[in-house]
Formats: sequence, structure tokens, C-alpha cells
Amino acid sequence: MSASLRLSTLILPVRRWHEGGREQWQRAEALGFHAAYTYDHLAWRSFRDQTWYGAVPTLTAAATATSRLRLGTLVTSPNFRHPVTLAKELITLDDISGGRITLGIGAGTNGFDSSTLAQEPWSQRERTDRFGEFVPLLDRLLTEDSVSHQGTYYSAEEARNIPGCVQRPRIPFAVAATGPRGLKLAARHGQAWVTTGDPKVYATGTPEDSLEAVRGQVEKLEKACTEVGRDIAELDKVFLTGFTPDRGRPLESLDAFVDFAGRHIELGFNEIVLHAPVPDSDFAADQKVFEQIATEAVAQLG
Repeated sequence: MSASLRLSTLILPVRRWHEGGREQWQRAEALGFHAAYTYDHLAWRSFRDQTWYGAVPTLTAAATATSRLRLGTLVTSPNFRHPVTLAKELITLDDISGGRITLGIGAGTNGFDSSTLAQEPWSQRERTDRFGEFVPLLDRLLTEDSVSHQGTYYSAEEARNIPGCVQRPRIPFAVAATGPRGLKLAARHGQAWVTTGDPKVYATGTPEDSLEAVRGQVEKLEKACTEVGRDIAELDKVFLTGFTPDRGRPLESLDAFVDFAGRHIELGFNEIVLHAPVPDSDFAADQKVFEQIATEAVAQLG
């Protein structure tokens, strides 16, 4: 991979491990992807009534089946996670993988994850407040041997996390955010920032509208970094594809993807994530084209 762009993939946890699941992660490594991520949900969108496996066990299995590929979530949220238990799982996963884990983390939404535990729906303000407490506490849990904290939503009493992460001072956070408070969390605690574009533009906007909206997000991130005394250049900028008005067109051909990626590189992104094809779904795509993009696109964009 060139220094200017890292190409990664997102593998939905929909295949049985011994019926193609293991091979899919190994294939991602063989194709030269920088990282392979998976979603961290209890159920998700049109896959709710179909096969769907847990993120942490899947990543643990992937860690034992690969040796170079970075692995991670895009994204984990507070919807059904607690910082104390999550930290223990992440430290273990980082150890098993030999220090190849990235935690993608976001505030989450009022989807299936928020209702499955039969809890009262969180308001947008409470969701933002929870995220604002979740991330700093998780940061401490992954960097300190013992943590005590009494918060509004999350608490810990002498939580032990020895020996800590293989990666020091902890595994990197890729913070998904577009609002002012989330962007400030990314600026303070993130090693990367993640966006999928602007959901308001997805349904009725044009690719040009999407680019302009994303440009605005980058400008807001830069402002948030300035406010906390950090250079925006210190953060990787990750674009998860599939949720812009282009929809699946970037995966229709190598040329289409190179054009799409080039426009986002110009906005400052240095990692672009493609969904691995899933037949008969919103992520259906030609596997041969997907693999051609994986092996040839970066050279054209370098």
C-alpha cells in the first residue's frame, strides 16, 4: 500500500466460520487490505432475521486465522456495551492478535441494538452524554492498571486491567462522529476519525452534495482539533463507503472506484473501507471487481 492511501474492507458477520467465514478473512489478508473490520451489532437492518454473529468472537477467530491484517470494529457503541467489560475483551483480543486491533467506536442509534435489551429509548441528548462518558472511561481502563470512577451512566470500582494492551499506550480508537461533541471526543481521544458521509444527503442528494457535506465535516473536525490544541494531521481520516448517493456504483468497476476514492483523498482521507460483497443484499457486488480494486486501485491512486 502507498503511504497516501490505505484500502480496507468490512466483512459482515453473516457466514458460518467453517462454511466460508474463515476463508473470507484470510482472503482479505491475501488481497493486501490494510485492515478488515466488522460491525458490532446484536442485529442489523435487513439482516435482522438472517444469520448474524458477534463481533468480538468473530475478530478473535480472525486473529488466529491471520497474521498481518489489522482487525477491528466499525463501530462499537454504548447501546449494549459497558466500558469495564468491553475493556477486558479488547485487551484480550489485542493480546491474541499480537497488537493488531483498532476499536471503531460511535454513539450508536435507536435501532435494534437499543431495543433488544428492553430498555427505555435514550433521547439524543442522553445518547450523546453517554458517549461522552463512555469514551474517556474506556480510555482510562485501557491505559491504567486499576480504575475507579463514579459517573452518571457508567461506574467502575478498582477495575483491574493487567497487563494492559500490547499496543501502547492502548489500542487505537477510530471515533465515528459528525456532531460537535462527538468530533471533540475524536479530537481528544481518537487516533482516527470515521464518517460514512451525511445521512441527510444519502436519500435525495447527489454525489456532489455528498462531497460538499463531507468537506464540511472535515472542516468541523479541524475546528474541534484546534479547540483541544491538536493538529488534525495527527488523526487518520477513515471513510466507510456504501452510504452515499453513489450507493454501490464505486464497486461497479476499477475506474469508478478510482474516481470515487480520488475525490475523497482530496478531502484528506487516507483510509477507505469497502464492504466485502454479500449476495442478494444491499452489498451485492461482483467479487472479481472487488478483488481487482483491492489489488490495483492503490497503485492508480498513488
